[in-house]
Amino acid sequence: MKKSTLTLMVALVALLCSGTAFSGVEFLRGGQEIQDPSKAPDKRKQEIVKGSFDRSYKIQPPMIPHTIEKEEISLRVNTCMKCHSEKTYKEKKAPKAGDSHYVTRDGKVLETVSSRRYFCNQCHALQLDAAPLVENVFAGAK
Repeated sequence: MKKSTLTLMVALVALLCSGTAFSGVEFLRGGQEIQDPSKAPDKRKQEIVKGSFDRSYKIQPPMIPHTIEKEEISLRVNTCMKCHSEKTYKEKKAPKAGDSHYVTRDGKVLETVSSRRYFCNQCHALQLDAAPLVENVFAGAK
């Protein structure tokens, strides 16, 4: 038993040292050495559209079609609600936050957005003009 374990360990060490264990593998860091500091990611341009984006599936949260660089979502402030609240959405000509956003976990309907739906960008995402990282042939439901 000890002899076979030792033989296996020696074989693994030899394989790792020879470099053949990783031949043909492409790493996310590319050819960059592990000790080198990470390179800053390329700046991507946000896609901004008039109206909205098509959804990929029936209950997908709507994607954000406008810039939110100056918007703030903190424990005290949610500037998204300046346009998307039940009181202001008609005046601002913006979609209203869904009725489900005003309901607590226990089913109680609130006047303001429920704390579990308060941080909008947990579900609603910006769209960037970026090439996909991997090939994808997914077609959403129309």
